[in-house]
Amino acid sequence: TRERAGFEVRDVHQTHYGRVCPIETPEGPNIGLINSLSVYAKANDFGFLETPYRKVVDGRVTDDVEYLSAIEEVGTVIAQADSAVDKDGNLTEEFVSVRHQGEFVRMPPEKVTHMDVSAQQVVSVAASLIPFLEHDDANRALMGSNMQRQAVPTLRADKPLVGTGMEANVARDSGVCVIANRGGVIEYVDA
Repeated sequence: TRERAGFEVRDVHQTHYGRVCPIETPEGPNIGLINSLSVYAKANDFGFLETPYRKVVDGRVTDDVEYLSAIEEVGTVIAQADSAVDKDGNLTEEFVSVRHQGEFVRMPPEKVTHMDVSAQQVVSVAASLIPFLEHDDANRALMGSNMQRQAVPTLRADKPLVGTGMEANVARDSGVCVIANRGGVIEYVDA
């Protein structure tokens, strides 16, 4: 129950990375008990949450995407999505900032086994719609993502002045927008 749940249950754990959003949770007594899936997370056949990673072979980032559960992630060396890569996909830095065994360390590119697919894979859909999220205070980001969940569709929607790149996906998946099966130009509409 929420009255008996301690800090350990409510806190963010390293296994949540890319699976459960660390930002979007209710304020008040339910904080940390109700969570949202991260943007690219999915459940596998056994019900475990998985997150995607690009495979890295001998310091070269491939286009192969592998979904890993928290158990399968043990022992992997994961580079950040914004790591410097040349046109051939090779990691260019002498030491790459990686996650290994739940710690952030720097390792040579040859030791890297996987790479994040996106910098946004950590957060939920609502949190990913907040521009410049990495520069926001955590409490403000929490309030912003929770307010977006309560938003009401507008009568006349306009595209945002500042976006994050997720707006088109959210609009398409909302079921509110009219989407044509084929491309073209609307020349005439009659009621």
